[in-house]
Amino acid sequence: MTVAPLSTAFRSLVGLGGVFTSAKSFEDNPVLSSRWLNQAGLHAARVTWAHRVAVSRRARLAHLVSAEDRAAFARDGYVLKRDFVPDFAALLAEVRSYRTAAREMIQGDTLTRKIALDRAALAAMPALRTLVESEAWRNLLAYIGGMTARPVQFIQTIATHINNSDPDPQTYFHADTFHPAMKAWLFLNDIAGDVPPFTFVPGSHRLTPARLEWERQQALIAAQARDEHTRQGSFRIDAAALAAMRLPEPAQFRVKANTLIVADTFGFHARGPSAAPAMRVEIWAYGRRAPFFPAPPRLPWPFGADSYRPRAAVSAFDPA
Repeated sequence: MTVAPLSTAFRSLVGLGGVFTSAKSFEDNPVLSSRWLNQAGLHAARVTWAHRVAVSRRARLAHLVSAEDRAAFARDGYVLKRDFVPDFAALLAEVRSYRTAAREMIQGDTLTRKIALDRAALAAMPALRTLVESEAWRNLLAYIGGMTARPVQFIQTIATHINNSDPDPQTYFHADTFHPAMKAWLFLNDIAGDVPPFTFVPGSHRLTPARLEWERQQALIAAQARDEHTRQGSFRIDAAALAAMRLPEPAQFRVKANTLIVADTFGFHARGPSAAPAMRVEIWAYGRRAPFFPAPPRLPWPFGADSYRPRAAVSAFDPA
């Protein structure tokens, strides 16, 4: 007779603890999804608090990057660097020849393959190790991520139109989570033709009054949203809502290989659509943890990828 009430109480207690972490799922957390609490300002308070912390963290790391990069990031929400790796040919040759176990996931009609840049991978690819240990790479990622902990890093392959399923859900504009976060893409092939470009709405990383109100409204309906990613806290947004916030047109990055983009993925972004099968290969990194504390943990991230299926002896450039 008391199992259900105890279960509900336990979920509520766990959910309350999640308020003070990076937890973002509205369908899994009864506290985060509470309409009453969000009407009272819970989600808006979490968003505001996390952004204030991010501003403070970045201020302490500002010395790591140039004034030009700081200005570009403040204006746009991303920094773009062309011809980033001095010996790009050596790095590309290493990645092309490296074969190891990988993990893959299919979303809609698109496959994502990840090869973890663990100790074994970096030992086998010295040019790649030089990149991820360089100050140019580490400092820019640290500044935009607001943390000095080593980010999660992979060789990532995106292969489009591998089946006749629904469109890739990552082609819809979205924010990854409720707080500032970092992702980086160093493209290993030209982003041209049908290769899906990274797309970002410039300036959408800023927490304006209009954005905060939109966040508040989304929190009231997220738990019942039809889109599973919105229910899990990665809010999707359409063109009308972007226009209502007076945001500029999205920028599509059709760039040459050896271009690096580091962005705050609280900003609205998407994977550009492709009309025909194509493949994008990149060095990909992300950093997202402890959004409410001035000094986040410096420990390395684990390489967990529970939603991915294993695949043995594969190269990043192998077909899907």
